[in-house]
Amino acid sequence: MSDDVVSKHSERRLRRQEQLRAWADQVAPDRERWIERNAFYYDDDRRYMRFLVPEGARVLELGCGTGGLLAALRPSYGVGVDISSQMIDIARRSHPGLDFVVGNIEDADVIGGLRGPFDVVVLSDVVGYLEDCLAVLESIQALCHDETRVIISYFSQTWRPLLKLAESVGQKMPQPPQSWLGPADIEHLLHMRDFETVRREWRLLLPRRLGGIGPFVNRYVGSLPGVRRLSLRHYVVARSIRRSGAARPSASVIIPCRNEAGNIEAAVRRLPAFCDDLEIVFVEGHSSDETLAEIHRVIERYPDRDIKVAQQDGVGKADAVRKGFAMARGEILIILDADLTVAPEDIGKFYEVIASGRGEYVQGTRLVYPLEPGAMRPLNLAANHAFAGIFSWLLNQRITDTLCGTKVVSARHYRAIEAGREYFGEFDPFGDFDLIFGAAKLNLTFVEVPVRYADRSYGSTQISRFKDGVLLARMVAFAFRKLKAV
Repeated sequence: MSDDVVSKHSERRLRRQEQLRAWADQVAPDRERWIERNAFYYDDDRRYMRFLVPEGARVLELGCGTGGLLAALRPSYGVGVDISSQMIDIARRSHPGLDFVVGNIEDADVIGGLRGPFDVVVLSDVVGYLEDCLAVLESIQALCHDETRVIISYFSQTWRPLLKLAESVGQKMPQPPQSWLGPADIEHLLHMRDFETVRREWRLLLPRRLGGIGPFVNRYVGSLPGVRRLSLRHYVVARSIRRSGAARPSASVIIPCRNEAGNIEAAVRRLPAFCDDLEIVFVEGHSSDETLAEIHRVIERYPDRDIKVAQQDGVGKADAVRKGFAMARGEILIILDADLTVAPEDIGKFYEVIASGRGEYVQGTRLVYPLEPGAMRPLNLAANHAFAGIFSWLLNQRITDTLCGTKVVSARHYRAIEAGREYFGEFDPFGDFDLIFGAAKLNLTFVEVPVRYADRSYGSTQISRFKDGVLLARMVAFAFRKLKAV
């Protein structure tokens, strides 16, 4: 490409950016008036963004306008960048506790001058105005740590004619021409710059209150499969998958056990030393057999293994898991059911996924490989498949086997789930969904590891299939309210 062609390209790019800056300066005085006029739309958008962004995070918003969204997220440290000095002047007056910077977010020097890293980077209604999306996403990488989430929100192309009509009749603030990128376009751009999509959501089927009809339709109709793709707003949450070094974190394997005396030694003997620092924590649930005595015997027989034991204070697996996690010292927390229907030999596979950063919440799936005869009753199998579809929709991530007991999460993420447990409350006697819903709320990346599910060789199942099935159905309704109808 000749120097003249490059020069003309640069001139056109700078001219378009200058036109964008001039437009933003011009509309800045009326920006808050437009927001108030369309309060229902903005309130819904900010409510969902608060669902995605934990309060007290370090947040950077690129293309922040007058700063209302950034302020609504209640960051511990908030930085907004916008090309318009007029927008930034209003933002500084309105939100003195936040930092605002005048600058072109496509200028690498502007991004490089920010004091990162940040927990969350927000691009709300910005990508359509960027001259080079890939360059901006590349510059963001320098502001990310391993836990950073990038949130991109934008309008649906389907609504383009209606939005133009709304502008023409004075119901929407006029906008300069922009690119209209679909969800697949956004995800492809993220992928090319080493970002992995964690969550996708479609919201706001009706952008007006309409006497109370709007909130009802948006929460309970607009969130349904298929229908939600007709919504006005799209949200993509992504994380950086660039990693430095090859850490081998310590791990704790938590084994809840009740009336499992015949499986205790096998669990220890068959569990491989998949990392240098491995702890085994048995949590005994007031068994009627010799489980507790057997655990103490095994501790003495295997002095080379770091084995601990505690009796749970309450009842149920959830209580046992929480006690085990509380006393565990490992950086990675792993649940292994004492019935050994998931082979202890497979636990190393789970560890490798989370230690490598390929997943942040990892659990087994028993529904890939053929099942051994008697391992799962037909009714249970059918229910598992049904729940897989329902929860994949609820969580916006593929999950095929919600009830597999083998689950893995880092200790730091579990502490965050624990800290946010108030949002869901004490709803889960099993312990499975406490972790699943908590991980989804944190926007963690889900990965499933296929396992061969065997029939138990000792004891009998402790699940009341029909009674617990009713509870699971209630959890679906609960999850809908907490994860979808927000």
